[in-house]
Amino acid sequence: MDLGLTGKTALVTGGSRGLGRQAAIALAKEGCNVAICARGQEALDNAVAEIAALGVRAIGIAADVTTQEGAERIHQETTAALGPVDVLVNNVGGSTGRDFDSADDAAWNATLQLSLFSGIRLVRLCLPSMKSRRWGRIISISSIYGREYGGGLTYMTAKASLIAFSKHLAIEVAADGITVNTIAPGSIAFPGGGWDRFQRTNTKEVVDEFVRHNLPMGRFGWPEPIGATVAFLSSIQADLITGACINVDGGQSRSLI
Repeated sequence: MDLGLTGKTALVTGGSRGLGRQAAIALAKEGCNVAICARGQEALDNAVAEIAALGVRAIGIAADVTTQEGAERIHQETTAALGPVDVLVNNVGGSTGRDFDSADDAAWNATLQLSLFSGIRLVRLCLPSMKSRRWGRIISISSIYGREYGGGLTYMTAKASLIAFSKHLAIEVAADGITVNTIAPGSIAFPGGGWDRFQRTNTKEVVDEFVRHNLPMGRFGWPEPIGATVAFLSSIQADLITGACINVDGGQSRSLI
């Protein structure tokens, strides 16, 4: 299947590891030139080398997406090196404050800046050129816990807000040839990620119980299916898919909608 992505420019936040790295690799395999950003330079350099080895142009930008200055620098360096952004993948996320009593204003602000406003800022920067060219793809990585109960309070709220933002924006820009979608992963394990830490810091009995009660496939998820979904939603084959939130969770979620 030809996804029609050869020569397009993709920007992936949090692209040095985990889901973002796999999304960047999947897009590069389809011929996209890729910019990734993250905070750590060494991990960025390693990921850029891996992406460039696939035969595309790739750059890494060490910047903080939770600030306006960081977002502007990421956008400027991407467009200067690779051209206008065709595909924006908002992958950065995280949280502090698991329940109401532990979530003070600082925890709420940190979580919303990381998991929601970082994406909004980059959409604001990338959208004008997408509109002028009448083509673009905006994909944000949410969570099944943005669709139903689960996870920490601030995380769940931010991820649900990201889905709501994406749905509304999708309707606004549908006539401009731009699609906006979210992906809701389940419990995906990768080195250095939260579910990797969960498995390393808990007893086998605790981990086995979580798997038995929550993961119908009997195992944690892995990043490659997330990357493949990103690539498909970015493609010309997905022209009619917008405003959607697609679960990639091995049957973990319980909601009917």
